[in-house]
Amino acid sequence: MSDNNGAHGQTGATTDSSLEGRVKARKQNGRWWLGAIIGVIVAVAIIIGVNLAKPKSSTNPSVIGTGNAASVSAADTVTIGLKLAPTNLDIRNTSGSTLDQILIGNVYEGLVARDENNQVVPSIAKSWDESKDGLTYTFHLNENMTFSNGDKLTAEDVAWSINELIKNQYHDVDSLSMVKSVASDDNENTVTITLKTANSNLLWTLTGRPGLVFDKDAQYDAKTEAIGSGPYTVAKFVTNDSITLTANPKYWGAHKAKTENVIIKYLADDNAAVNALKSGTVQVLAPITENLASPFTSDSEHYTVKAGDDTDKYVMAFNSKGKNTSDKRVRQAIRYAINHEELIASRGGADKALGGPIPSLDPGYEDLTGLYPYDLDKAKSLMAEAGYTESKPLALTLTYANIYGTELGDQLRSQLAKIGIDLKVNVVEFSTWLQDVYTNKDYDISLVDHNESHDFYQWADPTYYYNYDNKDVQDLYEQAIAATSDDERDELLAKAAKIVSEDAPADWLFNYRVTTVWVNGVSGFPVNLNQTFLPLYNVTYTK
Repeated sequence: MSDNNGAHGQTGATTDSSLEGRVKARKQNGRWWLGAIIGVIVAVAIIIGVNLAKPKSSTNPSVIGTGNAASVSAADTVTIGLKLAPTNLDIRNTSGSTLDQILIGNVYEGLVARDENNQVVPSIAKSWDESKDGLTYTFHLNENMTFSNGDKLTAEDVAWSINELIKNQYHDVDSLSMVKSVASDDNENTVTITLKTANSNLLWTLTGRPGLVFDKDAQYDAKTEAIGSGPYTVAKFVTNDSITLTANPKYWGAHKAKTENVIIKYLADDNAAVNALKSGTVQVLAPITENLASPFTSDSEHYTVKAGDDTDKYVMAFNSKGKNTSDKRVRQAIRYAINHEELIASRGGADKALGGPIPSLDPGYEDLTGLYPYDLDKAKSLMAEAGYTESKPLALTLTYANIYGTELGDQLRSQLAKIGIDLKVNVVEFSTWLQDVYTNKDYDISLVDHNESHDFYQWADPTYYYNYDNKDVQDLYEQAIAATSDDERDELLAKAAKIVSEDAPADWLFNYRVTTVWVNGVSGFPVNLNQTFLPLYNVTYTK
């Protein structure tokens, strides 16, 4: 799930907790809900315009690297400007990706982790074995691990942490609905997870909150303090303002902090954020809006601006059971009529075209942009078959939350007018979108940034607000989740995703990418996925 204690400067309740409440009210049997319960986290649309270039580094293409550390001195503090602030530090009970972003991998560690390419890698577990039937995972833990308070980290802590999550129904517990038992063996330094049904996403799920390991004996206020096993500790937390991280002197692993202090400064106002970077108050800004990035882009002597890959998908959904959008010809015509290159260019050119429901960093990705290329003649022909022309247009309404601004709606209205669609753009409060579109499914077309990784389950759930119901897709997805190899899972997901795209229940406008800017001299700051996971152990700043 993603945060959002107020997107675009809005403050108050987290949007995903609102969604979560609606989902739990009509919760399914669990087979579709992998990872988080819901992927419609609208407030992840932190910015609408970006100006980015592909990340480039000699050692890691998704992490920045600048400066000559041999000729300058390294600072003991680096300050990073982020946008959305957590309301507290209680990662077990508080929703919001701002907590994942700062705490996972920095303060708390999981049984496993994910890298900059969204792949599962070792963490507290150095290796693992999976049974042939996919029902038993045995994790072999590292030796001599400790928490920041000096307590030893054992297999018992690992099993206790996961069992407590299930027992107390902590955040993201639904993603472990397939778990039968979690047992530890301190003598063998192993943890065994047994499943009721095979689940090919288990390892990836454990890279998030469900796999975090806590000290079972520690006593602390989880809302304002944090005791973990990561390379940093929380030295200071100021609500809606800042978090100060200090290198953990008792850190046990390979990701020892390179900079003693990292200060996270939360800057909700875009202009204030830019001024903080210009003045040197912060050395990194993630993200930055495209229309404010040009002074830094043009000043390459002092700043670097890069794009990072992410899993955000701007989904323009067509109500598959809607009065006018249940006609597949209309849906297909809309897809042919959308000029994706034009949309992306208007946003700065950094976003990627996306022709289907799975982004490039997720399993099962296949480039499906060729299924519905921009073709006005084909679009007009399909509309004519359905009984509509420019002189006899079809009236449709596009409803979306005001956090996305009005430009996208204006562009889509203009593009669709060319094929005989009179598009009314209805920009509403997010609460209105939740009620009318998400809950009541009362809409023609909707637009949402679905940011969550591994969220294809939405297309396999006929009760989801898309109203998309395809038995073949549902069967393929169920088989993919039960697969006992990644290759088999990916092949099945790709096949299902192609069927979805061909059915045209939506148009995937683009895969949104995040802009990061930093002062030259900063090195090791993650570019990919940095609005969700932000490991900071490798960050340095040389003046």
